[in-house]
Parts: sequence; C-alpha cells; structure tokens
Amino acid sequence: MFAIVTIAGQQFKVEKDQEIFVHKMDAEEGDSVSFDQVNLVDNGGTVNVGTPQLAGASVSATVLGHQKGDKVIVFKKKRRKGYRVKNGHRQSFTKIKINSIVG
Repeated sequence: MFAIVTIAGQQFKVEKDQEIFVHKMDAEEGDSVSFDQVNLVDNGGTVNVGTPQLAGASVSATVLGHQKGDKVIVFKKKRRKGYRVKNGHRQSFTKIKINSIVG
C-alpha cells in the first residue's frame, strides 16, 4: 500500500514505515503529525485518485528529528569586470517516519 501525499508544497510517494526528509516543520522531535492532502492511494491494486485530494484520507507520521542538508555553493562572476560573489546555503530538513495510511 502506498499513497501520494502533498507535504509543504511537495508531493511524495510514501509507504508504511518509510523514513523521508521534508522541508523543516514546526514540530518537536517525537511529535505525531497528520497530512490530509492525499492525492492518490493504492491499496493492493485498488487505486483511488482524488480530484485533487481524496476526502477522508490521511497519512500519519512521527517526527524523528531535524537536520541540515549539504552545503550548496553559489558563485557569481562577470568576466572582465572584477565582479565576484560567493555565498553558501544549507537547507533545513525534518526527518519523518510514516506510521499509517488511511484511505
């Protein structure tokens, strides 16, 4: 059984007991969170597709922790002008574990 769910503006294909990284959420480690924007549920070959979301379907998950991603270097340069700018960025993520899919 799997579902396609929208979490923080991104769509993820999730299964039970799967661990995924999503954009940082305002939840503490160990909290339970529920996602109601379920777009599709496949239950052993029986597919339910929402238009755009399924009514009554939800995905529950547990927050495992917060982490930062790898550093991304942003380097800008204009040739022959002496213009160089170097910036770095690290995206914050939340690691969640899918507990159940109801649909």
